[in-house]
Amino acid sequence: MKTNKYKVNKSSRKKSLQDGNPSYGDSIVEIGLLFINAPYKAGTLEITKKEKLIVNVSAFDCTTFVEAVIALARCASAGKILRNEFRRNLQLIRYRRGKINGYSSRLHYFTDWLRDNEKKKILINVSRRLGGKPQCKKINFMTYNRKLYVALNNKTQFAKMLAAEKNLSRKTFYIIEKDKLNTQKAIIQNGDIIAFTTNQEGLDVAHSGFAIWYRKNLHLLHASKKEGAVVISQKTLTAFLKSNKKFTGIIVARPL
Repeated sequence: MKTNKYKVNKSSRKKSLQDGNPSYGDSIVEIGLLFINAPYKAGTLEITKKEKLIVNVSAFDCTTFVEAVIALARCASAGKILRNEFRRNLQLIRYRRGKINGYSSRLHYFTDWLRDNEKKKILINVSRRLGGKPQCKKINFMTYNRKLYVALNNKTQFAKMLAAEKNLSRKTFYIIEKDKLNTQKAIIQNGDIIAFTTNQEGLDVAHSGFAIWYRKNLHLLHASKKEGAVVISQKTLTAFLKSNKKFTGIIVARPL
């Protein structure tokens, strides 16, 4: 596939305008399209014993793809397409308050990531205004599955992760349920972050990507484990959501 196959649908874009900067959302999509066919690779942030900023723009999982595209979009918006500026933005996005302070300072859970980046004014969570329903859930996947995460062998980091999970478990987040998406999709803009909530025990979000208006319908631009690359979903966003039994709905956040 070649990038120029994927053109932002301007007529669909017009009906999705609400607030924020729609041209910025279009820029996010265009930047994301530059990585079409880049390989999917999990665990790229787990390669060092000591927590440090890992920069990889040659392969992605769903979260690192979202982070890299937003970091690049912020560089472009500021007119500073510089390596150091990209690294600064990536760290700001990836870590709690933008500070690296051990493994637990990385925003591992996506609702935590969203909440912290909203505080930093990198995005705004629009799920509630799109009719999202409140949900609370016990979040403990990482500490419950401690053996999967080498860094959690460190007692201090494990204790900090436990504290972060307990804090998240007290928070309410809003989800647009499967049967409600069709009535709200016209308000979703190009470049909006789409996070898929899950019924998997202990976990808040199972996948993420960007909304893209493509061929007069709403699709997902994402790093796909199933397809092994960055792609635009063949299914519409509504069909993609409904096709996975583990997905319970979506969270929508708008980059600023």
